[in-house]
Amino acid sequence: MSFRREAHVSRGGPDGGNGGDGGDVWLVVDRNVASLYGFRDHPHRRAGNGTHGMGKARHGKSGESLDVGVPEGTVVRGLDGEVVADLGAAGERWLAARGGQGGRGNARFLSNRRRAPSFAEQGELGEERWYDLELKLMADVALVGFPNAGKSTLISRVSAARPKIANYPFTTLEPHLGVVRFDEHEFVMADIPGLIEGASEGRGLGHQFLRHIERARVLCILLDQASEEGRTPEEQQRVLLDELRRYRPELLERPRVVVGSKSDIADATSESISAVTGAGLNRLLGRLADAVDEARAAQPQAPTFVVHRPEPTGVAVERDTDGAWVVRGRPAERAVALSDLTNEDALAYAQGRLRGLGVDRALNRAGAKEGDRVRIGGFEFEYTPD
Repeated sequence: MSFRREAHVSRGGPDGGNGGDGGDVWLVVDRNVASLYGFRDHPHRRAGNGTHGMGKARHGKSGESLDVGVPEGTVVRGLDGEVVADLGAAGERWLAARGGQGGRGNARFLSNRRRAPSFAEQGELGEERWYDLELKLMADVALVGFPNAGKSTLISRVSAARPKIANYPFTTLEPHLGVVRFDEHEFVMADIPGLIEGASEGRGLGHQFLRHIERARVLCILLDQASEEGRTPEEQQRVLLDELRRYRPELLERPRVVVGSKSDIADATSESISAVTGAGLNRLLGRLADAVDEARAAQPQAPTFVVHRPEPTGVAVERDTDGAWVVRGRPAERAVALSDLTNEDALAYAQGRLRGLGVDRALNRAGAKEGDRVRIGGFEFEYTPD
């Protein structure tokens, strides 16, 4: 609240500026974010505050909005478990919490009837929301190889995944997912249960394993250089690619990196690794990271699902369990929340806004009696009918 105070200007008019709006919090789908890991230690996100209005009609600056990166496939649920957004396309934005509206300075209340408004609005509190975030994880890299090729050992070495490791076929009975961080890259790796010849026809665990490869962006073909069955790496690659072709021919069009495993106990080639000693792992991870980046950039956008619920309009009156009347509706709540009710002019203005919104009529129709308690937002009043 401010009035002009200048030399040679007596009884200057109101010149209080408006306060700035608070910033919004947005969830933004980012292909370079592979997991929700960042929310584990940093679950709270807050946008910037608006600044105060000032005299000489100077308006406050609005607060900075905050973009929070989430991976593709993020499902947002309210605490009641209901899905409010299913974000699948890179670049999609969803408003998670709206910033409060800045209060209006006293210059905004100047009218023919009110020549010297002695009140201003207070700033509105921003929304505070809790959500459960769930990721429908799509693997960036699928490890493909025969049983005991070293897939589980590799994923346990380069991520926090801890699959069962043993020297017999089908140690892995379900895919294991691990988030791999290499330099500035982050991607999801899946340890796919080992394939056998005839898997495309249902042998072994067949289609149950192969279906997990379908959504992977990049295939890492792991060839056992110390195969107990005596299969050469070349023979393994031929069989694995043939099984993928028989199951879904388009899988052969996926980017793939071919590497030999167990270089610590076999004749090592230039394209081989040892998950036990760590030999060649950095080179492999660098190649996979580059392939994942290219695949992400080339992938078409997936559809996004967002629940749009129009904000309720008007006001509603209901009886609370303790007998008080509760007035619902953002316009009525704002009318009292933004006003300085200790100021007589501001109180009169808020009462006029409530009348204009039909709050008096709604209370009368609901059966409110003189002396009843009425709650609007965080305030409680004693009802006195006009």
